[in-house]
Amino acid sequence: MQLTDVDLYELLDFSPGRGVIRMGAQRVVIFDAVALGLLRKELIETFGSTVARGILTRFGYAHGWRAAETLRTALPWESERQWRIAGGLYHVLQGFFRLELVMHAPGDPAPFAESLWHDSYEAEQHLLHLGQFDEPVCWTLCGFGSGYLSFSNGKEIYCKEVSCRGQGDAVCHMVGQSREEWGHEIESHLPFFDRASLDSTLQQVTQTLKKTEQQLRSRRQQLGRSQNGKGGKDREPDASGMIAISAIMHKVLDLARRVSQVDAAVLITGESGVGKERIAQLIHTESARSGGPFIAVNCGAVPESLLESELFGHARGAFTGATHDRPGLFEAAHGGTLFLDEIGDIPAAMQVKLLRALQEHEIRRVGENRTRPLNVRVLAATNRDLKQEVEQGRFRRDVYYRLRVIEIHIPALQERRDDILPLAREFLADATQRMGRNITGFTPQAADQLLRYSWPGNVRELHNALEGAVVLANGNRIEIGDLPEEIRHALPGPLTSGLVRSLAEIEREYILAVFAANGSNQAKTAAQLKIGTATLYRKLRQYKASEGK
Repeated sequence: MQLTDVDLYELLDFSPGRGVIRMGAQRVVIFDAVALGLLRKELIETFGSTVARGILTRFGYAHGWRAAETLRTALPWESERQWRIAGGLYHVLQGFFRLELVMHAPGDPAPFAESLWHDSYEAEQHLLHLGQFDEPVCWTLCGFGSGYLSFSNGKEIYCKEVSCRGQGDAVCHMVGQSREEWGHEIESHLPFFDRASLDSTLQQVTQTLKKTEQQLRSRRQQLGRSQNGKGGKDREPDASGMIAISAIMHKVLDLARRVSQVDAAVLITGESGVGKERIAQLIHTESARSGGPFIAVNCGAVPESLLESELFGHARGAFTGATHDRPGLFEAAHGGTLFLDEIGDIPAAMQVKLLRALQEHEIRRVGENRTRPLNVRVLAATNRDLKQEVEQGRFRRDVYYRLRVIEIHIPALQERRDDILPLAREFLADATQRMGRNITGFTPQAADQLLRYSWPGNVRELHNALEGAVVLANGNRIEIGDLPEEIRHALPGPLTSGLVRSLAEIEREYILAVFAANGSNQAKTAAQLKIGTATLYRKLRQYKASEGK
């Protein structure tokens, strides 16, 4: 059968009342064009045109690939060439456009595939919902053509519009060619077709959703406090959604905001769990790059053999398993921010390559000879003393100073004890809502115990402790017994909020803490404190009398 003999309507199988439409052997469904236009509008307005284009192009590519598979066996083709060029008519059958093949005189140079798309539904819907665009908009249709031609010809074919009604042209004009035939002209379009680029597209979507969820969560918590009349002044979050009551954390946030206004590298230091990535996100959110992606990678969690490919990408065939070109995280963060966590774990060989990226603002994929320009701001973080690492020869001095244009040090939680209870209340409110519990706060004893603990795991440990407490709580308040064992047994220290307390105050708190830990057993408490039971009895009576005054 030749293409001219085909009546594609004969491929349709539909029985009224059964609710199933098949084209060839595959089930298909009918979508309203306006509904597809509204979906496009939501994608663009929520995630931006770059992410939306990536999703729609890959969707079209998968559709075209499947259509080529279906048509290959659905009809008795006279030759494979007839099947290869049937994709356009298949698209016409589905109502996407009216096709006009572009014919060239014999001997004239002609592209691999070329056609005019009259009445493109995609251009029509884009104009209807979003107005005229500054670039071609038939992303799904180009994806379909690329997928169909790539499957049917056994090689990658890339379709793109050279004119489009969506950008004000008279007609949509498509050209399809291989990468070699396109040359450099196709370079900027490849990320939308590359299968691996879907990963970076989804990373952008994920970061956008995280940012939106963070803003909604902060707003919800503020509304909850306002409606319930709870919380007080000390629980008001910073405008970024972060809790900062202590003066030292206010200084950190102020510095982060100031450096966000300049496009310089920043090194964020501090112990594990203090919130280094949150500060990095704040810098990104308040910078001119906030509309771009925020890509974070834990350098210590990526095996050394994969780290170069993860950061810089690789070319097809660069190593076993590299079946496609793949952009790295530097390219995925184009126009935005790349956050390199645990930068101190990068091996020496990678430090040299990272230095070149920072100095020259360009990268080279593994297995490629050419360089690619970068438009990325790099933020790095470490829990190590990098200066000491440099002095001991474990970290390159030039890389250190490239990363540390500005340094922000985040203090440990025990150094900002004023933040402990406000953070705990915020984590409690969040966990309570997510788990559907009715827990309103802490008992005074539990709150006091949170202040006594040294929090070696910092904010992350506090968050996890509150998650577990919400699960275990029986009443409507968190009690000491709901807290992890190490927190329940924490004894008071000599300092509170940086103020030195009297010896009598420390002795009183210590004795009462040991007494409570022993279940009010006076004999056991006296033995542990190595004082007489009469002395303990007298002190406890004094403490009780002072409380009654």
